[in-house]
Amino acid sequence: MNIVRMKPALLWLLFFLWQTAPRPAAAPVHLRYQRSVNLAPVPAGTQTGTQIGTQTCAVLDAPVFPHAAPSLRDLRLFTGPPGSQTELAYATTLSESQQQESEDARIFNLGLRNGHILFDLEMPHRPYTGLTLDLAARDFIATALVSGSDLPGGKTTPLGAFTLFDLTSQHLARGTSIPLPESVFPYLHLDLALTPEPRAASSTASLPSPSIVRSVTVPPSRDAQTVYVTSQQTADLTQLPGQTVATFQLPLRVPVERIAFLLKPGYAGEFSRTVHIDAQSLSTGDPSASRDESVTGTIFRVDRTEAGQHLSAQTLSIPVAIGSNMQRPANLRVAVQNGPGLPLPLAAVQLQMRQRRICFEAPASDTPLTLYYGDSALEAPAYSYASRFQSVPVPRLAALGPETPNPAFRPRADSSKITDRHPDLLWVSFLAAICTVALIAIHAAKRRD
Repeated sequence: MNIVRMKPALLWLLFFLWQTAPRPAAAPVHLRYQRSVNLAPVPAGTQTGTQIGTQTCAVLDAPVFPHAAPSLRDLRLFTGPPGSQTELAYATTLSESQQQESEDARIFNLGLRNGHILFDLEMPHRPYTGLTLDLAARDFIATALVSGSDLPGGKTTPLGAFTLFDLTSQHLARGTSIPLPESVFPYLHLDLALTPEPRAASSTASLPSPSIVRSVTVPPSRDAQTVYVTSQQTADLTQLPGQTVATFQLPLRVPVERIAFLLKPGYAGEFSRTVHIDAQSLSTGDPSASRDESVTGTIFRVDRTEAGQHLSAQTLSIPVAIGSNMQRPANLRVAVQNGPGLPLPLAAVQLQMRQRRICFEAPASDTPLTLYYGDSALEAPAYSYASRFQSVPVPRLAALGPETPNPAFRPRADSSKITDRHPDLLWVSFLAAICTVALIAIHAAKRRD
């Protein structure tokens, strides 16, 4: 009787052990694509041997994404000639402001004195190189005197005088960012003098009030700014009524994280243009699977002298987050709204993504290095090298060669679990086991009777 009762449990144990079998191992023969990894020459004057064991990094470009598995989990780096290759541990890095985010500075001692708005800021505990003021005012020109101190109300160190402005009524931009030399003062003091923009008919700046200071944001330090690389560029621009349009075909999973606009050389005009960005996923026959995305932004340039002050600011890029989550190719349309004005003299439009790098320890010899990908059965590797990875300021550089099909590629046998191929089987087996246990219980009860 005990053996009979054990059979279902034993069968279930074997079933789940089978289901949790080891994951497929990485092998060059099962990876569809390959790229040679070419180490940059050692700079002249470097002592022999100093490059051995140093950190080496190569930029992962756009062609990797469509053919690699999602999240690049199947990237594998092998060293050695074909047939005797050894897997090499690596870490991937993503340029993202060195983990910094914009932070709000705490405003205190906000007040008005002799027509100037005065206030203090408690700064984040990190280096910073700028401020962005959110001011509830329009059509103004302002001078901001900034000084730093170690204690509130203590001795101050001047950091400079900066011009802020808003030219909304002239259909131009506003500039309320203050570029600073890299500083670590825990406290800043600002003296803000606003005057109405001379060409504006009316202005909220004519009556300065402390209440117009809504918030102050501290962006990441310039030394920690994100690095972008261009994935696509086009100079083929279409002029439509009131619009300049650029179109792109976006490959599968290639991220677009910024769109940049290049002006024709010599153009020094002022402008402010709204930009509409639309990504439409290519049809898959399933309307419910559509993941179309839209973003709106503004590009501008101001360069003039008003009321004796030089106003200068420009933004020629728009941050976006398109493509990487669409999981299918897409058509991307970038439309610059010119309105009744002349078309903006654009030389090109660029799709950009944050720089991604693969970093590893360079072999001691000139052993060939090859990057492989294209095996969706693989899970992301778990290297101890990646868990303890620390990026060095100046790694040795490497470059990826052209993508080519792996001539030794051989498809894997279908190693997916039977429940992956037939998901209903698990429930059928579960119900069958319950019925078996119930029958055994009934049979045992009858025997006792």
